[in-house]
Amino acid sequence: MKNKNAGFNTKLVHSGKLENSLGSITVPIYQTSTFSFNNVQHGADCFSGKDDGYIYTRLGNPTINALEETIAELENGFGGIATSSGMGAINSIYMALLGQGAHLVSTASIYGPSRNVIEKHYSRFGVEAAFVNTTDPDNVKQSIKSNTRMILVETPANPTMQITDIRKIAEIAHKHGIPLVVDNTFSSPYLQNPLDLGADVVFHSITKFINGHADVVGGVIITKEKDLYKQIRDMMVNIGCNMDPHQAYLVHRGIKTLSIRIEKAQKSAAKIAHWLEEHPLVKLVKYPGLRSHPQHELAKKQMRGSGTMISFELKGGFDAGKVLMDNVELVILAVSLGGIETLIEHPASMTHSGISREEKLKIGISDGLVRLSIGIENVEDLIDDLSQALDKIS
Repeated sequence: MKNKNAGFNTKLVHSGKLENSLGSITVPIYQTSTFSFNNVQHGADCFSGKDDGYIYTRLGNPTINALEETIAELENGFGGIATSSGMGAINSIYMALLGQGAHLVSTASIYGPSRNVIEKHYSRFGVEAAFVNTTDPDNVKQSIKSNTRMILVETPANPTMQITDIRKIAEIAHKHGIPLVVDNTFSSPYLQNPLDLGADVVFHSITKFINGHADVVGGVIITKEKDLYKQIRDMMVNIGCNMDPHQAYLVHRGIKTLSIRIEKAQKSAAKIAHWLEEHPLVKLVKYPGLRSHPQHELAKKQMRGSGTMISFELKGGFDAGKVLMDNVELVILAVSLGGIETLIEHPASMTHSGISREEKLKIGISDGLVRLSIGIENVEDLIDDLSQALDKIS
């Protein structure tokens, strides 16, 4: 894109354009596994890096690169690395930055599988981890060891909605020469840009807000500097978890409405959060836009909006939550988030079931916690549906 100072919506629509002889206004799908060379020398130059021509889709593809460039622009980063899933993204980062005997400091209530894979698999190769409440920077500072090679933060955290001060954690990380990685899935680039706040790497499950239509699984990594980009991209290529061209095309189509979708859903989320907070059956509501949220002021400072994700707990605990989730009619009982439809799920038995109950309670994931991902339906209809389901609780 010629004007990198353009507004966010302009970038959404016009970033990642490809030169094409037929004048297509959408990015063409280069659904090919391999690319031909003009001659032997051209092939040799492509492999040596003297020519930036395409070789093989695992190494790079025009459709995929268009999406990578778009998201890198939105995150104000050096470059993007698209992967086949969000877990493909985090594992590419883990494998690039962690080695045998390395130590990781991470947000305790991070996305369940991102934690599980460290505790159950990387631990087999000597990787250690400290999972702490990163809303208190002192917890991070005190957890750093001589072999700490990475600090990982998810903010807002899934599903506790805790907000971590990215600037403060970045200062701590850089003082010790450690890269800071931020999972920005819950915010998307529209609401938060971690690289601008000092992070070195940001990643997303683009299955969620960036695509927004519950029809694609994917991930993306964006680095602030070239060296980390090359290091992580090389790892992704060798792992082989690259995105598919058609997958990239669908995400590039979905991302164009990112801001419109979030604005609509965010307004509804604010109304629903306030409504839930006043409901007699609700014990507590976790939403950054509420004054009752412990990091409400930090959220206002760090983010450009409160988002569309709400976690709440009913006074009747899991039994009451089960009645609610089994009786919603418009709201859909399903995992994932960030789509145009409103979803409800039970973190303790679903997304975070791989974590022990003792640890879940320690990090704020109680048996009665319910997570809502607000979509773009009429807010009155959503409230009516939640209300009739809550009425079923005896």
